[in-house]
Amino acid sequence: MRVLVLNPGSANLKATVLDLPGTEPRSDSTTPWTGPDPDARRAVVTSAADGIARTGIPLDTIDGVGYRVVHGGERFVAPAVADDEVVAAIAASGDLAPLHNPIAAETIRAGRAILPGAVHVAVFDTAFHATLPETARRYPVPDEWVAAGVRRFGFHGLSVAWSVERAAVLLGRSPADLRLIVAHLGGGCSVTAVDGGRSVDTSMGMTPLEGLMMGTRAGSIDPGIVFRLLRDGRSAAAIEDDLDHRSGLLGVAGTADMAALLERSAGGDRRATLAIDLFVRRAAAGIAGMATSLPRVDAVVFTGGIGEHAPRIRQEVCDRLAVLGLAGQVTLADDDGSSQDAILAHGPATAVLRIRAREDVVVARAVSEASASAR
Repeated sequence: MRVLVLNPGSANLKATVLDLPGTEPRSDSTTPWTGPDPDARRAVVTSAADGIARTGIPLDTIDGVGYRVVHGGERFVAPAVADDEVVAAIAASGDLAPLHNPIAAETIRAGRAILPGAVHVAVFDTAFHATLPETARRYPVPDEWVAAGVRRFGFHGLSVAWSVERAAVLLGRSPADLRLIVAHLGGGCSVTAVDGGRSVDTSMGMTPLEGLMMGTRAGSIDPGIVFRLLRDGRSAAAIEDDLDHRSGLLGVAGTADMAALLERSAGGDRRATLAIDLFVRRAAAGIAGMATSLPRVDAVVFTGGIGEHAPRIRQEVCDRLAVLGLAGQVTLADDDGSSQDAILAHGPATAVLRIRAREDVVVARAVSEASASAR
């Protein structure tokens, strides 16, 4: 089956064509968004489709299209055929993931128009975390908040699912036998505790704002800060925009580009070093916290753009994790800096893995399964 996977991020659209059951892309491209309005979004999707055709892949040979959708809310705990009702529901949940869900809905509408003969399937990052126990899912807030839908959902589920599969292969063990902590470190960052293939704890919450420090997002902060700013006259919309778009690495050092920050830090830039140190501190604390939700930790997995490509970050995070036996286990000398899947170290009880994020494969397989079910 030939599947086009569209991954609409906040900054760009990633388009990958896979011929299942293979996992190597036939075509792979990233196109920046040219504007925030629906017409501009459609133009980018059309441009991506045209680019695929120019590689020699006729669009009419694409059997299915899969879309990564960040937030499925309480309704979507499994992939769903992207009909009008499903697309409307994704758009309506935009307040839960304002950087992602509205764009995903526009992308699906455009994809359906370009490829009307294909099956279109929405695949949700939150679905992997449907197994969270109530102790991880519930916030300690009044019952009426819970009744209104306030709960932890968790994100990066597609990345975590792939990491679990690849970790089992690298370690030569069954996923059901593995207790893992998956650190997805990229523009967005999260850590997830996985017990026998099931999500049992995760750092992101009701929205992708909670948890670790990220590229432009603050991660967890004292909620009292928000109340203070509201009382001082700052609008809720302005605060949300600051926390989504002008915080994290960008807020501390002026850029969300970790590679640029590492280069600046090596040259003695104090602000870049501060941003890196904050990032490492919070990532390590998140990983250590996830360990309390597992009976043991067989491996810590680094994935995502930073997790895959930044050896210094991996080393400094591990050096803070003496409690897991990882201090001194990962060094720049034995880390080749590539993004290929690898076992970087075996601690006394815990391995350290680097795994290339492949949400596209997980999405494509979901499209294949949905297509088979529809027949």
